[in-house]
Amino acid sequence: MDQSDNVLIIGSGVAGMEASLMLSKAGKKVTLVEKLSLIGGKTIKNEETYPNMDCSTCLVAPIQQEILQDGNINVLTSSLVEEVKGDAGDFTVTINKKAGYVDLVACLGCGMCYPVCPVELINEWEENLTNKKAIYVPCAGALPNVPVINAEKCLQLNGTETCNKCVEACMFGAINMIEKDEKVEVNVGAILVATGYDMLDVSTINNLGYGKYPGVYTAMEFERLFAANGPTEGELVMRDGEKVPSSVAIVHCVGRAQTHYCSNVCCMASSKHAHFLHHKLPEAKIYNIYSDICLPDKTYQKFHEDVKAHSSKFIYQADRDKMKISEEKGNLKVEYLDNNNKDAFIQVDMVILANALVPAIGSDDLGKAMGLNHDKFGFIEAQPFRIGSVATSKSGIFVAGCAEGPKDIQNSVIQSEAAVAQIMSLLNT
Repeated sequence: MDQSDNVLIIGSGVAGMEASLMLSKAGKKVTLVEKLSLIGGKTIKNEETYPNMDCSTCLVAPIQQEILQDGNINVLTSSLVEEVKGDAGDFTVTINKKAGYVDLVACLGCGMCYPVCPVELINEWEENLTNKKAIYVPCAGALPNVPVINAEKCLQLNGTETCNKCVEACMFGAINMIEKDEKVEVNVGAILVATGYDMLDVSTINNLGYGKYPGVYTAMEFERLFAANGPTEGELVMRDGEKVPSSVAIVHCVGRAQTHYCSNVCCMASSKHAHFLHHKLPEAKIYNIYSDICLPDKTYQKFHEDVKAHSSKFIYQADRDKMKISEEKGNLKVEYLDNNNKDAFIQVDMVILANALVPAIGSDDLGKAMGLNHDKFGFIEAQPFRIGSVATSKSGIFVAGCAEGPKDIQNSVIQSEAAVAQIMSLLNT
């Protein structure tokens, strides 16, 4: 096959995976680059997806397996795009593939190497709610189900001391401590950027108490608390590992003043959280504190109304910037301006902050390496003069999913399908 028929996809969330499979079925060779050691994106951090409350991992796992077994798709995990040269139809891309020190073929995912590792680290994938070892998979059910070693923290690899405990524990000889990072060069005709998003750091918003009061959580932290493959295996307990909340406030639009845009998905995610809380803790008091409600799909209104009627009390706040969260007598005190612009407050055990979606960490560097424009919010910019475009400022490079801006799963998939159509048109010309 002519290498100009090959495609590079950066990011393995739902947009990147959908595009990879579509292109493969059209006979194209795909290189799928993912900076993490697993594929699937942040969707697999969720227990359920709205509005039907389908099991997220049940939806995504078959797609992950299909990609890993597809002969037309070369998956490069723990990898970053460093340089892009050339033009549409003839790009040369340099990729830095970091050593994982565990052989993908030899490893059977038995997990015997984890408990013997003496190093304890915070697990960022689990939103810092639990620990991991220097050899790890980010979470249960991760695919590929093959651990990697953090070379900076591994006692053997960083030269701190001689330690071969994981090597000795592996009966399949899958651990290779002398593996090195490698530069991979690919030639492709088109590129799709599907790098997803990250969450706004709310520790910088001082009036909300995040990082100061242990009962204040971000939306993604709460997602991991009720996920069956999360740090508590779905048990809804607070940071002390014992207390079960009897009252919860869900605060909407956190960080909107900082980002200057609506993140599109937060209202439905917050309604989902209220639905789950009511199901898991039917006696708990649940409050949604909002100033705007965004329901950008015809199926979302009913779900929201059902939650409003049965699962949660909705409280309007007149000024997001005037909210203050403090601790009083062991409870969290949430102060706000009500719809009459008067001071009001509630007291709860737990606060969930629906924090904004922001451009993925590293998207600036990636954009510079590829010669792409960013919009005023920091997302990869699609052609501003074409409504609904997925083409970027550089011919032959396209964007889809939350790399272009906040959106739900359905619209991420729709945008990736549009990008595939334009890639096929370009390559088949």
